[in-house]
Amino acid sequence: MTIGDLVLKVRSKNAGPFWVTIDVFCGRPEVFERLTRTLRTEDVARLYQVAPDQLKRFDIPDLRVIKFSLPRPVVQGSAADRDMHGAQYAALLEEMSL
Repeated sequence: MTIGDLVLKVRSKNAGPFWVTIDVFCGRPEVFERLTRTLRTEDVARLYQVAPDQLKRFDIPDLRVIKFSLPRPVVQGSAADRDMHGAQYAALLEEMSL
């Protein structure tokens, strides 16, 4: 089972030219509770190949959202930037097995 199988949506977007934010919209309270218990920050950091101390995590119970922010590997809009809007980051987390 993947994260995408459980949640309503996983979305990623720019959080400025140096950061990307990934939002996991859980929908149901039981899905939010399950993911807050089982989705480890260290595993997400490994998935995106960043140090765990560089990955910021925000669990927002009122919205049933888990948010991750991480530094972009290259500055947005630079010649090496392959995802100017940060939209492709969501697919990795959505396909992550639990």
